[in-house]
Amino acid sequence: MSTGKGLIFLGPPGSGKGTQAQQLSEAFKIPHISTGEMLREAIAQQTALGQKAQTYVDKGELVPDELLLDLIEDRLNHEDAQQGWILDGFPRNLPQAEFLDQLLHKFNKFSQQAINLDVPDEVIIDRLLLRGRKDDNEQTIRRRLEVYREKTQPVLDYYRQHDRLSCIDGNRQLEEVTTTLKEVVT
Repeated sequence: MSTGKGLIFLGPPGSGKGTQAQQLSEAFKIPHISTGEMLREAIAQQTALGQKAQTYVDKGELVPDELLLDLIEDRLNHEDAQQGWILDGFPRNLPQAEFLDQLLHKFNKFSQQAINLDVPDEVIIDRLLLRGRKDDNEQTIRRRLEVYREKTQPVLDYYRQHDRLSCIDGNRQLEEVTTTLKEVVT
């Protein structure tokens, strides 16, 4: 894998992005950066950004883009991210995708490749129901998929228009998906 490669993992909840990002992170020795985990970590460590995020979380609101963007910028400056990284769960909307491009242009260091894990809704619903989280029922899962598609389709279109999108069939055995991803990335 060439140095300085930024990978963006897209795909609906239950598509296997986190699992696959972890596999590639280990294979290529670059960090897997999950915005959800970063937020939880910043809150737990009571960093300035974490304290700001906590006020939104306490109210049950989404953390605003500006705050997420500050977290991402801070994280991409860490030593372990200097040879590349895998972003999981970001960007979720078009303004975030555009900001990320501007940020990376400012750093002048990464080519980005967006990878979309494509999995049929019915398979995702089955996977999420098997995971058995208490807030997962078929109706809420279908709604989450709907919201995901509304918000993320423009992001997919954005990367497709910039010729930086690879769509991978995520409805296969874990090892098969990992093998395909490694081929696409190297």
